[in-house]
Amino acid sequence: MRVLMVSDVYFPRVNGVSTSMETFRRALAGEGVEVSLAVPGYGGEAEEPGIHRVPARPLPLDPEDRLMHWRRLRQQVQQLAEGCDLIHIQTPFLAHYAGLRAGRARGLPVLATYHTFFEEYLYHYAPLVPAAWLKALARRFSRTQCNALDGVVVPSTAMRDRLLQYGVRSPMHVLPTGIPLSRFRAGDRERFRRDHGIAPDRPVALYVGRVAHEKNIQFLLQAVAQARRVVPDLLFLVTGEGPALPTLRREAAGLGLVDSVRFLGYLDRQSELPDCYAAADLFVFASRTETQGLVLLEAMAMGLPVVALSAMGTRDILEPGRGCLRPPEDVHAFAEAIVKVVTDEELRPLLVEQARDYAGEWSDAAMAARLAELYRSMA
Repeated sequence: MRVLMVSDVYFPRVNGVSTSMETFRRALAGEGVEVSLAVPGYGGEAEEPGIHRVPARPLPLDPEDRLMHWRRLRQQVQQLAEGCDLIHIQTPFLAHYAGLRAGRARGLPVLATYHTFFEEYLYHYAPLVPAAWLKALARRFSRTQCNALDGVVVPSTAMRDRLLQYGVRSPMHVLPTGIPLSRFRAGDRERFRRDHGIAPDRPVALYVGRVAHEKNIQFLLQAVAQARRVVPDLLFLVTGEGPALPTLRREAAGLGLVDSVRFLGYLDRQSELPDCYAAADLFVFASRTETQGLVLLEAMAMGLPVVALSAMGTRDILEPGRGCLRPPEDVHAFAEAIVKVVTDEELRPLLVEQARDYAGEWSDAAMAARLAELYRSMA
């Protein structure tokens, strides 16, 4: 079976969409599904079989992302769709319209994954526009796009329920992205700490993800500041890049955390990131807008206890309460949970064991098998 995935984003741009596409592309091969990608070119990428780069230019207000050349994208997708059994759209911008157009022209089923909770996302980037207007626009936009498709993949039950509220009537399939467990089984704790000048016994809390306003990292900084009243040597590592970085640096300085927070930027997912996970003692996460929250599972696979808000898509991962603590959205309560994981010598080993076992239930192979079955049912 042959499937064409179309997206406005892909590596080297690191985010959940890129990670999901790459994880499924590799795992689907084991299910007899050949996946081709039509994605933006960022400049200087090495050629890879099955990955087709479309000329693109940086977006003026977001230089990390790219705007593909519409005509070249349309032509590329039309050509690649020949001989395919299905088109799977990954983002709702130019990729959506190119994929839908090619699918309808060739009589192919068109599926899309709803990765981003736009309703709680847009106001961070258009603060002068009334939030109610932006939410109504996001809902109408999502409803129109989803109802033009033959099916929609949603990473969590919470996202499915929200789209039903929007009025989406296309068939929806709850299918989270799995994780490549072999990549998140081991890391070099000592080397990472040595290279970054972190004492072997210093407690470390870690965040991994895009450094964006909707990730609620400011809340984490405030919680770390409170936790340090009990654990004064606590270190907070923030891994990733994004538009909120200057604001968060100022916030950290204002909270007196200059020596207690390090912004590490992007780390290579194949080598540096597993070492970073291994070097930490717990993982913290406070986003309220996730459609799934893959980094929670990556952390758990590495044996990291998780302290996180259970909201939107993260509920499906966190609700069983295995390997994690789920404080309410209150800075004091979140700080207490951090302190508990760091200081409770009986709780911590239990959470470590639970986290590893639980992550094993979310393997990339298991999720790819489900997606392949969905593809075949639609083709």
